[in-house]
Amino acid sequence: MENEININLQQALDAFKATDYEKAVESFLKVLEEDKNNPNILNNIGLCYAKLAKDDLAIEYFLKALSFNPKSVQTYINLADVYYRNKNIIEAINLLENGVTLMPQEIALKHYLSRFYVEDCRYDLAMDQLFEILDIDEDNVDAYWDLGNIQFELGDYDSAAENYENVLEKVTDNAVLYYQTAITYEANDNTDKAISNHLKAISCNENFHPSYKKLGILFLARNDKESAIEYFQDYLNFDLPSDEKKNIEDIISRISN
Repeated sequence: MENEININLQQALDAFKATDYEKAVESFLKVLEEDKNNPNILNNIGLCYAKLAKDDLAIEYFLKALSFNPKSVQTYINLADVYYRNKNIIEAINLLENGVTLMPQEIALKHYLSRFYVEDCRYDLAMDQLFEILDIDEDNVDAYWDLGNIQFELGDYDSAAENYENVLEKVTDNAVLYYQTAITYEANDNTDKAISNHLKAISCNENFHPSYKKLGILFLARNDKESAIEYFQDYLNFDLPSDEKKNIEDIISRISN
């Protein structure tokens, strides 16, 4: 009997890996016949149904899995994803709040909950979760990044820049991060730091074209026309929409005269 379970389990895992979710469900259900209360198998069946967009069945099996193992972090996340896909944000939040209450040290659940709070425009609660994550793990770059994004949206550019800089202490090769830091400094009227971070963005990735345009604009605001033209011309080397290309060419023409 144990050998048969192992064979069915391996067939299920192989089918799941091959994205044959119908076959995976069939094999997982055979395992479940002999191990009815196994939360891992129940979770895997729920995940297969979620992949097949059979969300009612996915929810049913995820809830069964949690009834046997209410501390399965991945099952909370899987079920929250299904709720989200069905635009049931409140149900997802309630679920994750229960998980966080049960497992207050689980960073993954706190992070997921914070992002659902953002979806529901509960920014203060989202930031509370992120600060709690940093109390547990002071080097958690994802928490700093999400805090920065929330503060940027709320117009708190000083705090946003500080949190982006906290990420940059750990991550130094991400053009998007430098770009986001740059536009935060620009929004806070700190042109020098905005330019510096855009230059770092293109140093990380010479094909990161948004920073070339931003540099052209920032240098033009400084009345440094030569540098502005240089970066606008670099920007034109990318595959731009025709109207965008014409706009930049018009700007270069005006400031060249």
